[in-house]
Amino acid sequence: MESPQSVNSPRRTLSLSRQRRATVSFLDSDNNNKPASALSSDHGPKPSEVYGFVGSITTVVATVIFLVWAYVPESWLHSIGISYYPSRYWALAVPTYVMVTIVLMLAFYIGLNFMSTPSPASLNTVYDEFSRDPLSHDFSEEGDEKPIDPISDIGIDRINDAMFNNSA
Repeated sequence: MESPQSVNSPRRTLSLSRQRRATVSFLDSDNNNKPASALSSDHGPKPSEVYGFVGSITTVVATVIFLVWAYVPESWLHSIGISYYPSRYWALAVPTYVMVTIVLMLAFYIGLNFMSTPSPASLNTVYDEFSRDPLSHDFSEEGDEKPIDPISDIGIDRINDAMFNNSA
């Protein structure tokens, strides 16, 4: 006979999915007697959430320290006991170096793409290892119906004729 899990029609698929949805329980029978706080502590936060939270807090703290170091006068820093810190030259030099590095990386990436792209006159822009030539089949003219041609690339000569040939 037929198993109750076999699916024969879309209607039966929908009815089975409704039955499964109705019988799903998120709490196991052995967890019913535990309090809700114990259930949530079993799973805990995901590591990616923790890393994201710690990273965002670290970024904010580092930004505040950088801005205090860059803009607060030296006399104020000495009055609160901070006497060892980098030269103020680096407050301008590091962001400038980072921005110049990003611009140079972008220029290098664009140049690398131009170098790896074939020239417009190259046949590699028209044909590659995945190109398919249209197959020529002689089908009998028994009826009006012809089979659908298999998938293939349209030749550049046919495209040029269609686009630039004025004869209809």
